[in-house]
Amino acid sequence: MRQPAEWAPHDWVWIGFPSHAELWLDDLDAAREEVVAFARAVDAEGRGERVILVAADKLAGRDALAMAGPNVDVEVARFGDIWLRDTGPIILTGDGPAQARDFAFNGWGGKYDLPGDDTIGARLAQAARFPVRRCEWVFEGGALDVDGTGLGVTTEQCLLNPNRNAFLSRSAMEQRLHDDLGIDRVLWLGDGLFNDHTDGHVDNLARFVAPGVLAIPEPTADDPNEAVYRDAVARARAFGVEVVSVPSPGRVERDGDIVPASYMNFYIGNAAVVVPTYGAPNDAAAISAIGAMFPGRTTVGLRADHILTGGGSFHCISQQVPEHEAAPK
Repeated sequence: MRQPAEWAPHDWVWIGFPSHAELWLDDLDAAREEVVAFARAVDAEGRGERVILVAADKLAGRDALAMAGPNVDVEVARFGDIWLRDTGPIILTGDGPAQARDFAFNGWGGKYDLPGDDTIGARLAQAARFPVRRCEWVFEGGALDVDGTGLGVTTEQCLLNPNRNAFLSRSAMEQRLHDDLGIDRVLWLGDGLFNDHTDGHVDNLARFVAPGVLAIPEPTADDPNEAVYRDAVARARAFGVEVVSVPSPGRVERDGDIVPASYMNFYIGNAAVVVPTYGAPNDAAAISAIGAMFPGRTTVGLRADHILTGGGSFHCISQQVPEHEAAPK
């Protein structure tokens, strides 16, 4: 059993719907609009996978239904916040029926401990009738990207951070990735993006776009992550994977602070690849570069400014379910 690549066909995708006004404040309504636009792009007028917006309570669920339109479903399931890439279940496929993996979650190293986030993965998987195995170590889905062949890429800053699993060495971590997700080769990058509260999730830094092919941003002249990108390229090439470049948004500030804006937080759906944009000079160039990597899909750029105020973008709020053989009832 193994975690498939994201470009493999999906049965559906869960997408978190902003549900807590006290967390989103003045950005709530605008963030909801961005999330719904993302959901519609993934649905691609019925040509994509089934889309399920996950709302934290019935009131938010009614709002999601009213906004989303007829092609998008809504599921109510209590969570702390919308980052289902990190808190949702990871579905493995292979020999026999698909299985779900549910991991311990500690609010990205103790930063944001919100009720429901440590259990939403198991509850979503159980509601979808997946056999669930609980993995008693801290892991977030955005910390790892895979190419479907058993190769995974991650960062030392996140997976070896003592605020997650201080008891696990590098070799022990690789063994856990093998045992629980079917990863038999690990490409270790160094740090993630500046000011990323996830401690360097790889889905903001580097993404597989084909087996053995890794996309990494090309820095701009004023890029706060230039050294991070250069180091990632050097490590990836030394490991032996092919590296392709995507333009970086460069220095993006909100209220005077540098934010971890990244085009790499794109989502690969059945019919569409959805790229977050930020009003940066390289928005159009990044959409074009990513689109060239997925010629069989429509590539869509959508603004994600208000979702980013919560710390992430489209990939962070979604968790796909690959096409799979169901377990016997």
